[in-house]
Amino acid sequence: MANTVQAKKRARQAEVHRQHNASMKSMLRTYVKRVVKAIESGDQAKAESEYQIAVPVIDRMARKGLIHPNKAARHKSRLTHHIRDMAA
Repeated sequence: MANTVQAKKRARQAEVHRQHNASMKSMLRTYVKRVVKAIESGDQAKAESEYQIAVPVIDRMARKGLIHPNKAARHKSRLTHHIRDMAA
């Protein structure tokens, strides 16, 4: 456990940051799930609109370091691929 004043403060800050990051990751998963749900329902127009909303969120999380940039690219690529497959 933290003994110094500085260490106690860092522990408090770390907990606040951990909770904030958890909230942001949850938001990211929600937006991705919305796209997946639209894809599964077969509604291409809705899937595309949800994708357009999700992409900036995915990019923001990667820029902030909550997810790796390659993971963000992988999510976008796979979602795009599924949406394009709906047209065929």
